[in-house]
Amino acid sequence: MPRLHQVARADASPEIQKMYDLLFGDRDPVVEPGTETGTPGNWWTVFAIVPDVFAHAVAGFQLYRSRRRKLDPKLRELGQIRAGWARASQFVFSQHCKAARSVGLTDEQVEAIPAWSSSNVFSPDERAVLAYTDALVLDGGRVPDELFERLEGFLSHEEILEFTYVTMTYELHATICRALRLEYDDVAERVVEIPAPTEAVDVDVMRAVDRSDDSA
Repeated sequence: MPRLHQVARADASPEIQKMYDLLFGDRDPVVEPGTETGTPGNWWTVFAIVPDVFAHAVAGFQLYRSRRRKLDPKLRELGQIRAGWARASQFVFSQHCKAARSVGLTDEQVEAIPAWSSSNVFSPDERAVLAYTDALVLDGGRVPDELFERLEGFLSHEEILEFTYVTMTYELHATICRALRLEYDDVAERVVEIPAPTEAVDVDVMRAVDRSDDSA
């Protein structure tokens, strides 16, 4: 379950109820979860806790898909899908695998996202965009001058700003989904101690060191 409570249909604002209608039909998504794409749908029911935050997030979705955008949707999706992977959000990555295919990226390109730097399925421009995404998401915005100059060789300043804003918006969503355990990111922490069969500490290491000393 998500870490925050969910807003039932009866308790949602009229604007959010309209969105529930689009996504869930006449169901209460808290009682009967699930969207047409197979997701649980609790991103929507948790964000509904704060209606103006909900509205702001939805406006962001509309912004990046607007016909006013100059940025090539393929490049946009490369940033979104890589941001999902880099931030280890199963939800953002999985959803944008599908979105990436819908705008023309191939199955081979989608499958290569985790190890894009060692793949030959991306064009030089696509590789530059993926490198910029990693600089934004993994390096905290530390972008080498040479990389930025490479972007300016095929993207306008308007397109670079659009790409930067949308990619960072999806780093935000990826991080939120993990923190609040929304959708496919509703998973327990996997990096935990695995109990040893005895109470001894570092017993395997100690035995290996002892054997090494004996053989010296």
